[in-house]
Amino acid sequence: MLHLQTFGELRLTDGLGAPIRYPVKALVMLAYLYCSPDHQRSRQELARFLWNESGDHLSDLNLRKLISRIRETTTPFEEEILNFGPPFVRLNKNAISVDLDILRTEKPPVARLGAVSDLVQRGFIPGLSASTKAIDGWIERERQLQVLTLRDIFIKAADHIRDDEERRLLRRSGLQLLETFPGDEQIRSILRGTADDHSQRRLQATGSVAIASGRIAEQQDGTLPQIMPATPAPRLVLLPPGAPALTQQATIADALIEDVTIELCALRNISVVAPHTAEQIRRDSDKAAIVERHSISYLLDTRLSGEGLYAQLIYFPTDEILWAARFEMAVETLPTQRRLIAHKLADAVSGQLKRNESIRLRNEADPQAYHSYLVGAGFLTKFSLPDIRRARKYFKRSLQFYPDYAPAFTGLSRTFTSEWLLTTQGDPALLKLAEDQALRAIETDLESAAGHRELGVTKLYQGAVDESVAALELAEGLSPHYADVIYSHADTLVHASRPQDALEKIKKAISLNPIAPDAYLWCAAGASYFLERYEEALAYVDRMKDKAPAYRIAAASYAMIGDRKRAQFYRQRAEALNPAFEVEKWLALVPFKEQWQKELYRDGLFKAGFSRT
Repeated sequence: MLHLQTFGELRLTDGLGAPIRYPVKALVMLAYLYCSPDHQRSRQELARFLWNESGDHLSDLNLRKLISRIRETTTPFEEEILNFGPPFVRLNKNAISVDLDILRTEKPPVARLGAVSDLVQRGFIPGLSASTKAIDGWIERERQLQVLTLRDIFIKAADHIRDDEERRLLRRSGLQLLETFPGDEQIRSILRGTADDHSQRRLQATGSVAIASGRIAEQQDGTLPQIMPATPAPRLVLLPPGAPALTQQATIADALIEDVTIELCALRNISVVAPHTAEQIRRDSDKAAIVERHSISYLLDTRLSGEGLYAQLIYFPTDEILWAARFEMAVETLPTQRRLIAHKLADAVSGQLKRNESIRLRNEADPQAYHSYLVGAGFLTKFSLPDIRRARKYFKRSLQFYPDYAPAFTGLSRTFTSEWLLTTQGDPALLKLAEDQALRAIETDLESAAGHRELGVTKLYQGAVDESVAALELAEGLSPHYADVIYSHADTLVHASRPQDALEKIKKAISLNPIAPDAYLWCAAGASYFLERYEEALAYVDRMKDKAPAYRIAAASYAMIGDRKRAQFYRQRAEALNPAFEVEKWLALVPFKEQWQKELYRDGLFKAGFSRT
């Protein structure tokens, strides 16, 4: 018997599983006829369905050509599956099997749930290229019916769960359904019930208390921002570590992520992407594109290493790390700690989402302001004077749409400090403008870590090192896992004559942002230099993609370890970029709190051969 596969891939195979060459439209027609009453349709209906944008005459002609191609390429046995009328085209259901039969097969509830869940996950006729509006509409209707069938089976199977494996199947299927029915309280109730039944003994063993019901009560009391029904809930995807699944550690980590997903499903204001889709995203080479395509706002990214499980919550539109933590994954203790860690992760994630959603809703309420801000932020990353001034124009435009838009004020502040750096003229007016904009950002949003960060950076350039440290300590307190804030704090600590503290901070920033920007590495090199760890400073410089900003620190470091040849090489490169550079004039502008730092830097630069005048 021939077999028609419609899920995962549309194809026709013979009794041995070998594919049969069949036109794509003919395969669609087979599936359509199978789903039709009495498995038949008139020729006219089929023609309009398969070519509804071509006009009646061309549609009829195309159908006749398709029938001719089928007759020319099929064997007499294969011809038995279709009868071409007239007036009807009929499918002989007894001559072909179709994977859609699984939806109707009578099995025990749990076995049927597994089969149908797997089928629906693969997708009905995915990625069809030779399509029409009529075909697309039919496929979508069939998919909706299939998910409704899965829902019915899921509810029936919930009363027949006997062991952990079946419970995991029920949970995976429930999460799958919540992608289509995010507000379905019956599904959520069943999921919470299976999670609570399964975890209560483990929680009691570790002295913990189940908190899923408490989190729901908090949400009902208004702890989480209430989103109007017309506004879609933000989507969150929890990416599994992606480690080899053969290790016990990886198996437990994957189960942990599933537990966290279950916990977060208790929150009605968050739409959690099902584990199956999360796994596909993890494997995709272009994660950013697929995340954007699925309108996902938040990612919980996880990685396994010798130090345990590292998790970080990322707000995708701005690539900001909202929260991060590391959990020990000792094989001997983790099985009893798994649910406790899941609760901690779920609490942290839900708390960060709650705090971040007011920002998201504000951005969606003023999309033009947000769009202008994003365009400006894009220009600001290029760090050239023309791009910085273009960025300033867009930040000002953003404020025209929304006069109290705090991110635009922080962006403006950054443009003025960046221009001050690039022009190297020491114009205090630019820093005063930067300070004013940072203060306006803070006044508009007192919890703006970005606003306090810009104020701290500006105060550093103004020479007020202690005020800079205070502002950046506050910024880091408001957003303790915001890597760029931690980097700025580390940079200020270098100038505050606290290089050891600075190095610890910048290492934390790099751990949060492992593919570190050059600025992070430059800061780490500076901190290492002032700790007189010159080889370490050079190792950080060597990791920079563009080493030009660090030519002077590299030249001084090589000079301090006695490598005159390489010191001269980097000095010459630095002088080629800035022939007018004068050590004393430059050191007079650089704000170091204690004199020993200037002396140490002066010593290295002079040993490297930089001019004293």
